Amino acid sequence: MDLYRISVSKDGNQFAAAHFITYGNGQSEPLHGHNYRIAAAIWGPLDDHHLVFDFVRLKREIEAIAAELDHRVLLAADNPALPVERSADGEVVVRSGAHRYVFPVRDVVVLDIPNTTAEMIAAWIADRLLERLAEDAGRLTRIEVELEETTGQSAIVRRDLSG
Repeated sequence: MDLYRISVSKDGNQFAAAHFITYGNGQSEPLHGHNYRIAAAIWGPLDDHHLVFDFVRLKREIEAIAAELDHRVLLAADNPALPVERSADGEVVVRSGAHRYVFPVRDVVVLDIPNTTAEMIAAWIADRLLERLAEDAGRLTRIEVELEETTGQSAIVRRDLSG
């Protein structure tokens, strides 16, 4: 049986965002940003039109996810070393050791991940992409998302979706 894969890696699949990660010793790196680029690949059988999936739709879904994250501060919901609080006056407060960061809620995306590493952001993007492709996800067999945070430096998550 033939295996088919399509992939999308376009300039429009980019977003700029700030983040900081924590390390096992309780330290965090300084708040900083990247110009991220998303690439994705999906595997599956051909449909009635002899396609694994429509390139245009896949590109649009990736662009929509990039737009959700663009020009935001990315914070991890599940990181005890960087507790995230929402204040009553529409702010997000993050503590990192002796440092306290305050952001307008509109400038923050709190991701359901343990750390805002490239690996975990790539996994979050894969989950979000599968949500957006839900009507077709049942016939797909694998998804791969690559998140490049700078030229030549990226993380890849690959998920087997069959069984």
